[in-house]
Amino acid sequence: MKTLTKFVFFVVLSITANIASAASSKIGILVFDGFLTSDVTAPIEVFGAATKKSWFSSYEVVVISATEDKTVISEEGLKVVADQTIYDTIELDVLLVPSAYDMGDYIDNDNLISFIEKQGVSASWIASNCSGAFLLGEAGILDGKKATTWAGGEKDLAMSYPKINVQYDQNVVIDSNVITSNGGPVSYQAAFELLAKLSSEKFANEISESIQFNRLDRAFRP
Repeated sequence: MKTLTKFVFFVVLSITANIASAASSKIGILVFDGFLTSDVTAPIEVFGAATKKSWFSSYEVVVISATEDKTVISEEGLKVVADQTIYDTIELDVLLVPSAYDMGDYIDNDNLISFIEKQGVSASWIASNCSGAFLLGEAGILDGKKATTWAGGEKDLAMSYPKINVQYDQNVVIDSNVITSNGGPVSYQAAFELLAKLSSEKFANEISESIQFNRLDRAFRP
């Protein structure tokens, strides 16, 4: 009987451990009509590929709409159906905010800014690509921190949010638990740097090689 009891106890422990290991940390990527495609697809590709690996399988990528409508269309015409919206109850480990050519409506969206503020308190990492930094600025996430935005938009960011220590002519800026980037193709670089923070440089390089991103180093050589 003692042997059977120990066996049952071991099985229960194993099941409990498996359930615990299956619990996911969520990487939330915000979307809204007019978002710039690569700001979103780059991190989805990088983190999506990483979640297939055992060392990152506790993470999942979720797409979050900034409106009650889950279907949004990018500036370039890509239609995306989000998993959730900002009106759902969501606990994120990482929030990534993209950009649009016209950010005015989103900066003035109190519900969206409130969502970003809330995630900024609880999430381990907050990130933005391109002019997504203006949303982080509006939410106060970047106050007292070094940050960047789209190349050429640094003066506008500094003027709009004087509490930000705006960095010029830098692809990616990391300060504490916040990552900002120029966006566009640089969104890949930012995603890999964030992946390295969430795992390791070795694992980030593994994903870079698996999606052949590392070959871009040769692409622009004569």
